[in-house]
Amino acid sequence: MTVQIVLFAVLAAFLLFQLYNVLGKKVGRQPEDNAKKAKAKGMVIAPPLPVGGDPKVQGQPPVDPAIATAIAGLKERDPAFDPARFIDGARQAYETIVRAYARGDREALRPLLTEKVMASFNAGISARETAGRTEAVELVSPPRADLELGTVEGDVAKARVRFLAEVRNTVTETSGESHVEERRTAEVWTFERRLGSSDPNWALAKVEAATA
Repeated sequence: MTVQIVLFAVLAAFLLFQLYNVLGKKVGRQPEDNAKKAKAKGMVIAPPLPVGGDPKVQGQPPVDPAIATAIAGLKERDPAFDPARFIDGARQAYETIVRAYARGDREALRPLLTEKVMASFNAGISARETAGRTEAVELVSPPRADLELGTVEGDVAKARVRFLAEVRNTVTETSGESHVEERRTAEVWTFERRLGSSDPNWALAKVEAATA
């Protein structure tokens, strides 16, 4: 039992370190200047189009050939997958999750994350609460989101999105003293959902540091 407790503590510490490392990574590339900004409530990634939906009919621009190649595996299993709608929803999800994590809003996070990621985020929030710190995050401009890969493993669809963002973070210590840091972050988020499920929404399954 003692060994299990120690292993769990080490795992939680690693996940917490990884989360803070990812959210704090500075990069040199600017976020997308003209991205459409949207506010979200609950799970915000848009459901897929009906099977056979044509993006051009819906007023969407043609899919970039590079993106079409990257998501070929997903499109084969889910022909209705619309990369433009997905990216718009993923960008909204990014903003919602980053803000909710900063303010420690577990209820807002829970429907947006897999159980594994929720456990990691919860550990980070708990550590901050124990230290008596509070945080507030402002996205200086809408984040840039690029769809890098769409695949299917078994019956689980997975999509990797690279986010570049400019973040203003305000940390308030127990003493009441606050300090503000502005930084650019680069992250790759992997979203997943189960094909054939009645729930069309995607959940965040992995967060990784990325290069600019």
